[in-house]
Amino acid sequence: MKNLLLILSLIITSQFTAQTIINGKVTDNKGIPISGANIYLDTTYDGSTTDDNGLFSFKTKETGTQTLVVSFLSYETFTMVGDVLDMKNITVKLREDVNALDAVVLSAGTFSAGDNSKVNVLKPLDVVTTASALGDFVGALQTLPGTTTVAEDGRLFVRGGDANETQIFIDGIRVFTPYSPTTNNTPTRGRYSPFLFDGITFSTGGYSAEFGQALSSVLLLNTIDEPDQEKTDIGIMSVGATLGNTQKWAKSSLSVNASYINLAPYDAIFKNRNDWIKSYQTASGEAVYRKKTNSGLFKLYGAFDATNFELIQEDINEPEGAYFKLNNNNVYLNGSYQGVLNDTWTLFGGVSYTHAKNNLNIIESTINDTENSLHAKVKLKNRISNRLKLYFGAEYFATDFEESYNDETINTVNYGYNNNIAAAYAEADIFISKKLAFKTGLRGEYSALFKDFSLAPRLSLAYKTTDKSQVSLAYGNFYQNPSSNILKFNQELKAENTSHYIFNYQYNVDRKLFRAEAYYKTYNNLVKYDSDFANFDSNYSNSGSGFARGIDFFWRDSKSIKNFDYWASYSFLDTERNYKNYPTKAQPNFANTHNLSLVGKYWVDKWRSQVGFSYAYASGRTYTNPNESGFLNNKTKAFNSLSLNWAYLISPQKILYASVNNVLGFKNIYGYQYANTPDVNGNFNRRALYPAADQFFFVGFFWTISEDKKSNQLDNL
Repeated sequence: MKNLLLILSLIITSQFTAQTIINGKVTDNKGIPISGANIYLDTTYDGSTTDDNGLFSFKTKETGTQTLVVSFLSYETFTMVGDVLDMKNITVKLREDVNALDAVVLSAGTFSAGDNSKVNVLKPLDVVTTASALGDFVGALQTLPGTTTVAEDGRLFVRGGDANETQIFIDGIRVFTPYSPTTNNTPTRGRYSPFLFDGITFSTGGYSAEFGQALSSVLLLNTIDEPDQEKTDIGIMSVGATLGNTQKWAKSSLSVNASYINLAPYDAIFKNRNDWIKSYQTASGEAVYRKKTNSGLFKLYGAFDATNFELIQEDINEPEGAYFKLNNNNVYLNGSYQGVLNDTWTLFGGVSYTHAKNNLNIIESTINDTENSLHAKVKLKNRISNRLKLYFGAEYFATDFEESYNDETINTVNYGYNNNIAAAYAEADIFISKKLAFKTGLRGEYSALFKDFSLAPRLSLAYKTTDKSQVSLAYGNFYQNPSSNILKFNQELKAENTSHYIFNYQYNVDRKLFRAEAYYKTYNNLVKYDSDFANFDSNYSNSGSGFARGIDFFWRDSKSIKNFDYWASYSFLDTERNYKNYPTKAQPNFANTHNLSLVGKYWVDKWRSQVGFSYAYASGRTYTNPNESGFLNNKTKAFNSLSLNWAYLISPQKILYASVNNVLGFKNIYGYQYANTPDVNGNFNRRALYPAADQFFFVGFFWTISEDKKSNQLDNL
C-alpha cells in the first residue's frame, strides 16, 4: 500500500513539475536568419532570444493553449496561438514593418512638409525666411521645381497649367478665392498667414482620388492641431502692422491674427510706374478654434479681408491712361472634425463657405460680381492592417456666381451661373513590403450644370531601391469645370480633362534630399472662343487640346556646411496648347521653357543673425508681334531676380527683419502691349510691360510675448 501511494505521489509530482521545451527558427521572408529576435509566451516570463543562426529554445511549465509572441525591430510582430506541446521545431517568418521610418513613401508628384512628414522638402518656417517669398506661401512654393515664374501674376502656374488649374485646401476643405485682389503687373499674394499652419503638401500632379476639380495641382494647408503655449505676436512693418494672440485651455485653444496693410507711405517714398489715386490698403483677420473630444478634434477656421485701391496705369491705347478702381470683400469659413470610431475606422467631415464680392471700375466700365460657394466633405478610413488601408469619401461643391456690367454704350447687363458638383471616391493603400507600395483609386463626379458624369482612375506605386533611395510611378485622370470667366457667359460646355504620367526618383539621407521627376500630360476638351477676350457674345466650344512634358530636379542640403541651409531647383518644360482664342497650337504666354531657383540661409553666430538669398531665373515667354507673321511668334528676354534678407535677433523674442527683392535692379519685361491700330507706316507701336516697381524694400520688427520667454515668430533663429 505504501508503495502504491509513493508511485501515485511521484506521478502527480511529475505532472506538476514537468516542463515543455519550445524551440524553432526565426527568419525573414527570404529565409535569412534573424538574430536577436524576442520570443516569449504572452503574460508569462518564459522566453528567449534567437542566436546568430536564428534559432531559439526555452522551457516552460505552462500547459494547454498559450500565445507565442515573436518580435524584432522593423518587422511586424508575429503571434501564434496553440497548445504548447505543438510549439516544437517551428519556423517563423517575420514580415517587414511597412510603418518603419525607413519604409517606402508614396511620393510621385508630391512635396510634403511638417513634423509628421517622412520627406521634408519645405517647412512652414521656410515661408517666412525665404528672401523672395515675403511671408507668402505661394512665393516660397515658387522656388520648387515644376512651378513657372509669372512674376506679374503671383499665383501658382504648375507644369504647363495656368493658375486656375491649381486648387488650394485648408484642412482638406476647398478655398474658392485664395488670392488677394491686385492690379495689372503687380503680383497677388495668398490671403492666409503662414503662422497658423504646421503642414504643407504641394502636389505637382498625379495626386490622390480624394481631390478633384483641379487639372494641374493641389496645395494642402493644415492648421496647427495644438499650439504649444499661450503667446502674443506683434509686428510693426514698413507697410503696416500685425497682431496675433493664442489662448489655451484644458481641451481647447484659440488663435487670432489681424493685420492692416497700407502702401501709401511706401509709395510716397519709393515712386513706381503707377499713378496712385488711392494706394493699396487691406484689413484682414483670421481665427482658429480647436476643441478636443474624447475621440477626436474639432476645428473652426475663419478669415476675412477687405481691400481697396484706385489708380491710373499707362496704356498705349489710352492717352490719359487706364483708370482702375477696386473694392473687394472676402469671407471664408471652414469647420472640420476628425475622430476615431473604433480600432480600425476613422472619420473626417468638414464644410467651407466662401463669400466674395468685387466692385470694379475699369476705364468707363463698371463690373460688380458676387460669389457664394460651398464645399461639404466626408471621408472614412479603414485600417484593415499595416499593409492595407481603405479610404471612402463623398463631397459636394456648390457655386452661385452673379455679375453685372455697364458702360457708356451698354445698359446694365446681368449674367452668371450655378455650378453644383457631387463626387465620390474609393482608394486603397497597399503595402506589399517595406520596399513596395501601391495606391489605387477611382473618383466619380456628376456636374448638374452640364448633366454629365465622369470617372477618373488614379494609380501610383513606389519601390525602395536602397535604404536611402526609391523610385515612384503615378498615373491619373483629372477633370475640372471651366473657370468663372467662361461659365458666367456660357454653360453649354463640359469639363476640361487631362491625364498625368509621372516617374520620380528620390534620394534622402541625413538632411540631404535629391529629387528628379519626369512627366507627361495630355489635355482634352479645353475651352475655345472666337473673340479677343471671353465675352457674352463669344462662341464657345470644348475643341481645345494640348500637352506638357518635362523634367524637374531638386536638391536640398542643410548638413554639409555648418549653419548653412540651401536648395536648388531646375525645371525644363515643353508645352503647347490650342485653347481660348488661339488660332493654332502654341506655347502659352505664361509658360517658361527653363526655370532655375537657388535659395540659401546662413546663421552668423557673431551677428546673432540669419542672412539669406533667393535667385530666380526664367527663360523668355512668348508674345505675339503683329508686325511679323505668326502667332506667339516672339519671346521676351529672360527674367532674373536676386533677393536678399536679414533677420537680426535683438533678444530671444525680438527680431528685426529686412529684405530687398531684385536687389540688382534687373529691368524685367513681362511682355508688350501693342496699339490697336497701325501708324502711318503700317507698323503697330508697342510699349514694354514692366513691374510697377523694379525693387521692393521691406523692414519689420517682430516681438513675441510667451510663457517660455524664448519663442519667437521665426522659431529656429
